[in-house]
Amino acid sequence: MRLFACDNCDQVIHFDNRQCVRCNHRLGFFAGDLSMHALESRDEANWQFVSDPNRLVRFCANAGLDICNWLVDDNNDFCIACRHNRLVPNTDTPDGIERWRRISQAQRHLFYSLLRWNLPHPDRQEDPQGGLVFDFLEDAVQNDGNIVPAMTGHEEGLIAIRAAEADDVTREQARTAMDEPYRTLLGHFRHETGHFIWNKLVRDRNGFDAFRAVFGDERQDYGAALQNRYANGLAPGWQESFISAYASVHPWEDFAECFAHYLHIVDTLETARSFGMAIDPRGHEEIAAEVDFNPYRAQSAEQLISAWVPLSLAINAIQRSMGQPDSYPFVLSPPVVAKLEYLHRLIQNAANEKQQAA
Repeated sequence: MRLFACDNCDQVIHFDNRQCVRCNHRLGFFAGDLSMHALESRDEANWQFVSDPNRLVRFCANAGLDICNWLVDDNNDFCIACRHNRLVPNTDTPDGIERWRRISQAQRHLFYSLLRWNLPHPDRQEDPQGGLVFDFLEDAVQNDGNIVPAMTGHEEGLIAIRAAEADDVTREQARTAMDEPYRTLLGHFRHETGHFIWNKLVRDRNGFDAFRAVFGDERQDYGAALQNRYANGLAPGWQESFISAYASVHPWEDFAECFAHYLHIVDTLETARSFGMAIDPRGHEEIAAEVDFNPYRAQSAEQLISAWVPLSLAINAIQRSMGQPDSYPFVLSPPVVAKLEYLHRLIQNAANEKQQAA
């Protein structure tokens, strides 16, 4: 995620800011140009850009509870991210509102990447059968008081996210129980959206041959693959070919995990570039790197990885110095890099096609 600047005073501002700390102007994110803008009130509902007073916008309807800071300039009440929501967390309690704020923050980070690449994201009005839609599900409480956790998953464009995972304690308990090195709300959004992207860019375009050459045959029974995973454990040496243990379950999960990691890497490299970060450890030139290119327009996955590995090593070392676990506890083996290269070509080709059609 890149840094932004206030239109009014040039103060550095961030993607999730609501107000400029220097000039106190209200801030909002406009998907039309993928930028944060300083705003001035025009009337009760409308705002104008400080940089362009003729541009009138409204805040997303979810701004009322400070859920969202995105702007709308069409007939929709909700912004381009929030209009994909179907079931939202319970807002009758402060805890429910806070959950939704954290969920929305992760969702908006996901949509920033989708919009940067102009990847397909039809909603259910545009695509009633397979459009992208989100349900943020509450856990069920049985009569005996036991809690049945809601399930996170994807089915033909419908992405379900367990709302309780917005709570740090609940999410950490799930991470520990699943023996996962990394588990975040943003990770859930990126992984589950990877399944949706597979539908749109591979299945619906009949791109099976290229996919199977890299990830394997997705026609193997998914349910049986899951049962085998839980009954017999992980295949020995899975780390040599997969980005995570879960990726080794089935080619669909492998694709979704790699898609999530591709977004992790690109978005974090854009942040590093915005801050002018360079890694130049003394006496270790082999792990020196500088992000002197636009990660969203990288020439190849190899270019991304060459910058990412030194940066992630440095970030992990800093985390350990603070007594924290590694931010990126993963190894990018040659087979994984090949999968990321496939994803890079898939995403860039889709972005270029969309740009040429515009």
